[in-house]
Amino acid sequence: MTTSTVPDRSDEEPEAIQVLRAHGYGVPDVQALARDQRPFAVRVSNRDLPLAPGAHLRSRCVDLGAGSFTNVHTLTLDLDAVRVQVHSRTDPFHLPDLVSDSALAAVSGSFAFISDDAVYQPAEPCLDFCCRDGIVISAPTATKPALLVRDGQPVIEPLPAQGTLALGGRPYRWAGSKDPGTPPESVAPLLVFGAANCQIRYRDHPRTGFRRHVDRPSNVTPLSALAVDYVVNGSPKRGLRVSQIRPGGGSDLFSGRFILRADRSVAGVALGTPVKITEIAGHEAGALDSGISLGPSVADAADGLTAAYGACLGKSPFHGTRHARTLIAVRGGQLVLQIFDGAPGTDTFRGVTPRETAELCVADGLDPRHVYHLDGGASSKIAYRHAGRLGVVGSMHYLRWPTAPSEPFRWQGLAGRALHSAIILKPRP
Repeated sequence: MTTSTVPDRSDEEPEAIQVLRAHGYGVPDVQALARDQRPFAVRVSNRDLPLAPGAHLRSRCVDLGAGSFTNVHTLTLDLDAVRVQVHSRTDPFHLPDLVSDSALAAVSGSFAFISDDAVYQPAEPCLDFCCRDGIVISAPTATKPALLVRDGQPVIEPLPAQGTLALGGRPYRWAGSKDPGTPPESVAPLLVFGAANCQIRYRDHPRTGFRRHVDRPSNVTPLSALAVDYVVNGSPKRGLRVSQIRPGGGSDLFSGRFILRADRSVAGVALGTPVKITEIAGHEAGALDSGISLGPSVADAADGLTAAYGACLGKSPFHGTRHARTLIAVRGGQLVLQIFDGAPGTDTFRGVTPRETAELCVADGLDPRHVYHLDGGASSKIAYRHAGRLGVVGSMHYLRWPTAPSEPFRWQGLAGRALHSAIILKPRP
């Protein structure tokens, strides 16, 4: 079982190996973990930790057949006792940093933009809908499930990519550029583009095996002679404003929090014009505390109904291969957050397929139609506080890749991947 104090002190390989072995991982060499992660194929013992009244963390090992297995970590929270917050930032953070004295636990959040090109990143890395500090900072490009939080209470439901906004004080309707439907024809729609329209590509790399990147020249909105793009930037403190106006399209998809495409120039809109999302699919934006788009339901992923996610995730985790996964469900006054752990560089401990995920949910009494993916991969982690100590479970294999030929791999299993979103759980007053 992986319980430890953070931060992750892996600046020197001998110290990292010492920490790894203290956790039961017989790692001979950190650099070798880039190709061989079999030391992490360790079965956990059954354990049930009470974190606070109404919150407990259960860990167990589940056999998948043919010698394969996954370690399952389930965080169950009574919503009468626990308050939920979606935490998101444009600058990256590590999950354990969120578990202060006032937090019970934190869970890695939903899918965000992932590229290994440090010099070309989007202004808003959260893919599609993001409500931060009570302000909708990123409008969705496609209909997806979403986690919506009001007064600390979570709701999960499909969120159609359409609604209203105020542009320079005037109301307009908008729709997601990746959705086939559009708003009523009586009002000319504004189409939303953003980082979720990008396409992750892969190229071979001699040390890491591959690198993820985006082709910058093609990462733009479609060209159209009459159309006008209004690039929207800003923050909850400063508000959102038009930062660029580009007639004819061709706007860099990463240049704003999102981009509004009009089929003609919008009268009275200039640089600096304020923009405010006022409603999304019937939800008054001002009533939300926080929120974020989710991955598909477990049932949809098992049936291959994942078109809304597409190339912005790179190699999709929803194909029939095993990946570590983070799931979320609201059930009968409880919030359930669950990790199926795994390390990709192993033979027997690679996570679970979408179909296995559905079967395991049913075995746990969860309806796969109402359980949703938060993430699938090396971000699958829970940080928690128990008996005054900070601990983590999940993605202990994570390595920080080198950015220069002379730089070594760094083990960051305790801190995990740098994130842009997470779910924080705190006791209610």
